[in-house]
Amino acid sequence: MCAVTDRYGSDVLSGDWRAPKRGRSQDVPAERDVVVEEVETGFVGAVVRVEKAGGMHVVHLEDRRGKVRAFPLGPGFLIDGRPVNLTPPRPADAAALAAARAATTRTASGSVAVADQRAKVALGSRIFVEGRHDAELVEKVWGHDLRVEGVVVEMLDGVDDLSAVIKDFAPGPGRRIGILVDHLVPGTKEQRIVDAARALPQSRDHVLILGHPYVDVWQSVRPQKLGWTKWPVIPRGTSWKHGILAELGWPHRTQADVAQGWKRILGTVDNYADLQPELLGRVEELIDFVTAPSS
Repeated sequence: MCAVTDRYGSDVLSGDWRAPKRGRSQDVPAERDVVVEEVETGFVGAVVRVEKAGGMHVVHLEDRRGKVRAFPLGPGFLIDGRPVNLTPPRPADAAALAAARAATTRTASGSVAVADQRAKVALGSRIFVEGRHDAELVEKVWGHDLRVEGVVVEMLDGVDDLSAVIKDFAPGPGRRIGILVDHLVPGTKEQRIVDAARALPQSRDHVLILGHPYVDVWQSVRPQKLGWTKWPVIPRGTSWKHGILAELGWPHRTQADVAQGWKRILGTVDNYADLQPELLGRVEELIDFVTAPSS
């Protein structure tokens, strides 16, 4: 008697034949540090917090670069390639999540954020920067720190009258000045102006002038944020900012174009890791100088 081979195997309708290839979605509480992938965007990150906004729960995920994005809580996530439905954390987990968030939340400058503390009354000391773009960048990255310390940032509109600014401010004990100068490299006009300002008697103990080597503060943003490996060299005779915008393929004919271009560049900066170390170190030194107890 010959054996009969079942060409079709067992009953194809037996079992959960409707199940997706990756399996059915499982409920998983959105607890801190659970790493998930959001299906539509491919964003991968660890849960840092869950909150209710607009009548719905939102989960905030932080990727390995420190970027945080928010998504609606629920289906549409993967853990190790398997679909999951993120649910609100259990009460005990939610309390731990909130406590961990309060303990580890960091500002854009990388310092621990100080929660529920009002800004101090402004100190007598000040930090001066050359222009609006410098001030906006410092505010975006160090704004929280400066408000906690009570430090005001003011604009110089260039450094040509730096010595006059120092004399008018009349620095002294408890009234220090920290000054950030663009393109401070040997042999430049900026270096000669700074040397003269440092030689003033008023600058001896209560003024700190530091600079970065970049033509403009725009260059302190890491070029990778704009899709470059390094900032392009703009030929002499061409406005540097207009030339940069032209290299980016952005509008660059008018001052309004320049202002809009800077907003787009500034928008690529999320925190201190997006800036060049030559700027980071100088700003940190200036903040330490003007907030030192002896100032």
